[in-house]
Amino acid sequence: MSNIRAGFSLLRAVYVLMREGVVTALPEEGAPPPVRIAKSVARLVERRRAKDQLQSENLSKALNRLGPSWVKLGQFLATRPDVVGASIALDLELLQDQMEPFGVDQAKQMVAATLGHPVEEMFSSFSPAIAAASVAQVHKATIDHEGDETGHYEVAVKVIRPGVRARFHRDLTTFYSAARLMEKYIESAQRLQPVLVVDMLAKSAKLEMDLRLEAAAFSEMGENTADDEGFRVPGVDWERTGRDCVTMDWVDGTKFTHVEELSAAGHDLAAIANALNQSFLRHVLRDGFFHADMHPGNLFVDQSSDIVAVDLGIAGRMGKAERRYLAEILYGFITRDYMRVAEVHFEAGYVPDHHDVASFAQAIRAIGEPIHGQEADKVSMARLLTLLFEVTELFDMKTQPQLLLLQKTMVVVEGVARKLDPKFNMWKSAEPVVAHYVQRLIGPLGKLEEARDGLHAVGRMVQLAPDMATRAEKLSHEIDEMSRNGVRLDKLTIEAIGKAEAQHSRSGRVALWVIALGVVALVWNHIV
Repeated sequence: MSNIRAGFSLLRAVYVLMREGVVTALPEEGAPPPVRIAKSVARLVERRRAKDQLQSENLSKALNRLGPSWVKLGQFLATRPDVVGASIALDLELLQDQMEPFGVDQAKQMVAATLGHPVEEMFSSFSPAIAAASVAQVHKATIDHEGDETGHYEVAVKVIRPGVRARFHRDLTTFYSAARLMEKYIESAQRLQPVLVVDMLAKSAKLEMDLRLEAAAFSEMGENTADDEGFRVPGVDWERTGRDCVTMDWVDGTKFTHVEELSAAGHDLAAIANALNQSFLRHVLRDGFFHADMHPGNLFVDQSSDIVAVDLGIAGRMGKAERRYLAEILYGFITRDYMRVAEVHFEAGYVPDHHDVASFAQAIRAIGEPIHGQEADKVSMARLLTLLFEVTELFDMKTQPQLLLLQKTMVVVEGVARKLDPKFNMWKSAEPVVAHYVQRLIGPLGKLEEARDGLHAVGRMVQLAPDMATRAEKLSHEIDEMSRNGVRLDKLTIEAIGKAEAQHSRSGRVALWVIALGVVALVWNHIV
């Protein structure tokens, strides 16, 4: 029953994408037969106005029509240009996550349930929603405080959308059905592992839908940036934070979306653009923890010209090794040391060692040289990353999931900075920060830190040695037993595997027929 329901849900999604002009905008070249057939059908049902709009606008409208889970899918796929392509990933990055707000009474009920106290006890005022997205919405509230001049201070309360977890869980069934069909019937999609992509989406969304984790992210970033100039995040009120709501300091400032207002207020836009880029790079290289959703709607400038970042539902992490490799790669591009950039790719294991380092350095040079000597407004990080994806694919470089979110955010930060300052040059801005951390990470201090980490690892190995020896002896006995008697499955296990395979095959066929018949019926009704 759930498979049939997923089939109908997938059918509706296909139809909405057709109506909003998304399917007809898919590229023809290299498209598999199902896509070409879908494009032909889509031309019959596409709205007239969809032809006159940008692809990004059509995509945004389609996903918002389909609901919160699909918006979240779009946002997630924006971080996977290896799956959807660089062009579509950029369109998805422009997706406006704007949903109809739910009522203030519902919000109060959610807050009271998660905090265990009525809203009136926790807040002296609580406004209707001032912003609503796919997962949550934000309310402005006040808290009585005798130490404040006004007797109270203002806070922002982010509240989870009612039923969003259950809705997302249901829609995941549809996403998995689509992913399995792609893997089974579209050969070119198999290398992209769409089922694994849905697995990653499910994990990401599960974390984002527990607002205690976002509160923890704010707390961690607040500690990391406490001594930084020009950047901060709002503080968290832990007493008024739970699974379904997070309460933060209210931000008095101007959004990055209002560039004219920022200029009229006397802010130095070029300095703010530079501060944004350098702050982001410090978070990545110094802290290994960065805000991964830095679009203009999540960034404010306060009266002191400090940048204030909100909405930390999506954050990224980088280990020490990845930070070192990243710093050296960026520094190599900045200093035009392409051989070192190539060597780092091999040292990190990103490129298989059967390839020639010098040949890879030549390919890297073809990417890096065009960015030097050009005017700032002609140097695009998005273009550079697109070329890097293409070149590394030629050298069998596998997708590095830990770098995808970083690369996506770098592109967004550059775009935001360039809206403030059209002459912004990301490379010149990055150079002092990257150079500092390259010297720190690979200089004498970095070597001492590596030695210290190595000693800790050795100490840990010594502690675990007795347990490891016991496990190794047990594994040796089990392998010896299997070599003599083979691997055996009991009768119940064999029967269960057979039933599962049969059910999976039937479900796939049923879903395909449901989708095919449904599309035909919808098109027929539309024509008639």
